[in-house]
Amino acid sequence: MNMKIKIVNHSKHSLPEYATPLSAGLDLRANIEQPVLLKPLERKLIPTGLFIELPEGYEAQIRPRSGLAIKKGITVLNSPGTIDADYRGEVCIILINLSTDDFLINDGERICQMVIASHAQAEWVEVTELTATDRGAGGFGHTGKH
Repeated sequence: MNMKIKIVNHSKHSLPEYATPLSAGLDLRANIEQPVLLKPLERKLIPTGLFIELPEGYEAQIRPRSGLAIKKGITVLNSPGTIDADYRGEVCIILINLSTDDFLINDGERICQMVIASHAQAEWVEVTELTATDRGAGGFGHTGKH
């Protein structure tokens, strides 16, 4: 399913695009004047130069790129980050270096991916008890399965 989303591109780069016809995420690029050094365990806010207008009922989820994560230990700190439909500021990415090596972010480097997803808003119905299930309150590895 395709949808049209308004975007303002103040970056020096082309619009985000899907790497393959069935990709869920669009690669976002760093839009920086000079390279940014990310030391081990350091986090920085990296601008993209992009501003988007999502339709009501949708969010943009910011996720790590798997290649950067496994090869370099670079990930999105608040993963997945959420961009709400009423946000109009620049899309910036919180990157963190979880490796033991310095990582240099260059202008135009693909730093994360963005997935457009629909969502619902909850309306709370306060009750005195919940419907029973076989699982009940079991969580955090309660099944003992690996």
